[in-house]
Amino acid sequence: MNCSIRSLYLCVLNMDRAISFYEKFFERPVDEKSELYSVFDINGFRLGLFAFEKMNEHHIFGSNCLPSIEVDTPDILKEKLKGLKIVFPLTPIGSNWVSEFEDSEGNHIELTAPMNHAHGGNC
Repeated sequence: MNCSIRSLYLCVLNMDRAISFYEKFFERPVDEKSELYSVFDINGFRLGLFAFEKMNEHHIFGSNCLPSIEVDTPDILKEKLKGLKIVFPLTPIGSNWVSEFEDSEGNHIELTAPMNHAHGGNC
């Protein structure tokens, strides 16, 4: 099987609040905006925000699916975590620093940075 994963969406209760949260986090404006589905294009990966209640869907928030965002350095990781609700403390795992925070909608998001600074991606 040959396949690719190029997108993921997070369920949101309040689209404007979620867009504001992620614009601040990614330090960039949303790429596509609507009241139902908005998108941030992060280096070719589409992170969507889905206002599920507008489609009368039911979803559970939390840690059942964890998007993982990698930044270049531990210093950037620590800076991005400031002021966020931490749900998994900064911990060395393998060759990475790893932490999890809760977004404005109750979703858990993993944030990582390589210990050796040799690779990684910035937002």
